[in-house]
Amino acid sequence: MKIGAPAILVSAVLILVVVQAFQLATINKNITGLATGSVGLAEAGPLGLSSWTEDEKMNYEMHGIIPARASKSSSSTAGIGMVGGC
Repeated sequence: MKIGAPAILVSAVLILVVVQAFQLATINKNITGLATGSVGLAEAGPLGLSSWTEDEKMNYEMHGIIPARASKSSSSTAGIGMVGGC
């Protein structure tokens, strides 16, 4: 019994979809863990996020931008301005 080319292609695509679904689930789990742990780590470190606005926290978490008023109050971060960068 011969298997046609379309059946082989459909099988290959199905296998790739299943493998990538597992990969995405793993990546999503890692990203979620990092996102929930990043605020706790930053609050425990030299930067105190308790007085920051939600917008400043988002900018720090997403872009690594430290607000100017936080840089002035903390001598360890004075003059840094941006931690990460694109």
